[in-house]
Amino acid sequence: MNTTTQDTHADAEILDVRTELLATTPDGGMEHKMYGRLGAHVETRDGVSGVRFAVWAPNAREVCVLTDGNGWQHGYDWLNSSDSGVWSGFIPGAGLGTTYKYSLRTQSGELLTKADPLGFYCELPPKTASIVYDLNQYHWADGDWMARRARTNYLEKPVSIYEVQLASWKRPWDGRRYHSYRELAEQLVEYIRELGYTHIELMPMAEYPFDGSWGYQVTGYFAPTSRFGTPDDFRYFVDYCHQNGIGVIIDWVPAHFPTDPHGLARFDGTALYEHEDQRKGFHPDWNTHIFNYGRFEVREFLYESGRFWLDQYHIDGLRVDAVASMLYLDYSRDEGEWVPNQFGGRENLEAVDFLKDFNTRVHGEYPGVLTIAEESTSWGGVSRPVYDGGLGFSMKWDMGWMHDSLKYIAREPVHRQFHQNELSFRSLYAFSENFVLPLSHDEVVHGKGSLIRRMPGDDWQKFANLRLLFGYQYTMPGKKLLFMGGEFGQWDEWDHESELDWCLLRFPFNDGIKKLIGDLNRLYRDYPALYELDSSPEGFSWIEADDAAHSIYSYCRYAKNGQTIVVALNFTPVVRYEYQIGVPHAGQYVELLNSDSELYEGSNVGNWGTLTATDEPSHGREHSLKLNLPPLGMVILLHSPDAE
Repeated sequence: MNTTTQDTHADAEILDVRTELLATTPDGGMEHKMYGRLGAHVETRDGVSGVRFAVWAPNAREVCVLTDGNGWQHGYDWLNSSDSGVWSGFIPGAGLGTTYKYSLRTQSGELLTKADPLGFYCELPPKTASIVYDLNQYHWADGDWMARRARTNYLEKPVSIYEVQLASWKRPWDGRRYHSYRELAEQLVEYIRELGYTHIELMPMAEYPFDGSWGYQVTGYFAPTSRFGTPDDFRYFVDYCHQNGIGVIIDWVPAHFPTDPHGLARFDGTALYEHEDQRKGFHPDWNTHIFNYGRFEVREFLYESGRFWLDQYHIDGLRVDAVASMLYLDYSRDEGEWVPNQFGGRENLEAVDFLKDFNTRVHGEYPGVLTIAEESTSWGGVSRPVYDGGLGFSMKWDMGWMHDSLKYIAREPVHRQFHQNELSFRSLYAFSENFVLPLSHDEVVHGKGSLIRRMPGDDWQKFANLRLLFGYQYTMPGKKLLFMGGEFGQWDEWDHESELDWCLLRFPFNDGIKKLIGDLNRLYRDYPALYELDSSPEGFSWIEADDAAHSIYSYCRYAKNGQTIVVALNFTPVVRYEYQIGVPHAGQYVELLNSDSELYEGSNVGNWGTLTATDEPSHGREHSLKLNLPPLGMVILLHSPDAE
């Protein structure tokens, strides 16, 4: 059946990519956006129902749609071309649930079979076809959340993120491969509420073919993975999170894409989305293609992908993966393997412009949405506004903090005295960006060992060290992130092919870690001194950063209203009785949390509730406290002005 639509001119005029994209508006319906024009959309024409298909393939000689209805044969359902390179057509009889691909004949005569770059739904891998889906049927119930989000400045709010890979958080017992989005919503939200996290971060949700990529090699930039259900099932997941006060951040991957033949690679027989020159267009570390950010249509494709998740799935934040690889032309390349920019430099100026434009547009169109950079270099101003010379991200992962902290905490306590600066060094740059302090999935894979395995000493000391690390993370300036399994001290490295070792929670040490994380999250959310001035030097001051002989650090955190919290950390297994520190105020200090408490399976060395500052000067301050510092432990104290 040759069922091509005949209104070629009308479709070409409507679907001119450049004209259409420049006219898009954030408050318009789906039909005013790229993903409302390109892709597959159910329509009725002259009383006949069918599907309008449209795909950008400017260098193809001919394009057909392959479906079950035409036996997956090229030459039955043709699309018409336009001057803009968009091929479009209406196929009567096709409808919701139709499985399809595009068949493109290249200029050399080769036939390529491709999934829809703007498809909303995909077959369950390893199958690779797209599926016609209607995104207009779901009714959201998160209006209060969305309105509140638009009024929120998250830089001055607690942001505590639980990083999750849905395929390996929990697995069902009945033999099914994965839990569904709806099952995960109820199980995961209950767990996150118990632990007190403000946000969940999902490793990439866009469709991907290979389980071992964990979602970081995307083939469907507009389709949530079908591993866990339908697009509306994923909407239910996000909606359920919002109704329970939990924000949803997803990892988004605009840095590169895989070479899978059904994906974007050489889409119409040419380097359409990537660079032809492999020195610019191929990533040697991941064997993936690099997007051509200098091409208007490619930039808009990526921007529309980001916008799509915010519009259609109410996502609260995009954590942009591998930003460093986007910024530098010589990233992971040797001399002669890269092409300098027009000024002879190593900066990828086109990618920089894309990131600036992306962040400017997202923050302008979606108030309250976070953009977070995974960026590991010293590029300046990653989380500073574009108008101030920055890249415009809301926040940046502090990879230096993560590496330095894990390097320090892995040392035997007797050696830590020689490396005091590994923790204090951060104060030189702590307020140069809006930081997230991550303990991410990258630190518990590829032979690095789990967090608890990296701690020195016997089991008691390992768990004490881990509690100390978490206490340090939660009291330093910066938002918080922890990868799943760390919250109860999983012994084994993360394995994406199996669920977490939930059986460990029957052991007191592991359960103690989980209880501590819950208490830290609640403490963090309850006291503005721990979050309100995260990005300002006014929110932090050292009391003592140089006591290398005892491996002790102490510091203050402040809120705008003057609320003061004092933190002291002892990185040795020796109890320090009557350890004197200077404090900024007279009066009483209440011990809010002690990581050595018996509640967490510690030795219960502490200060028994309340301490009163004396007038004895110390550390350049007029008042001081004498603390009992627990072994491999930390204490958090709140100044109580009413008791002065």
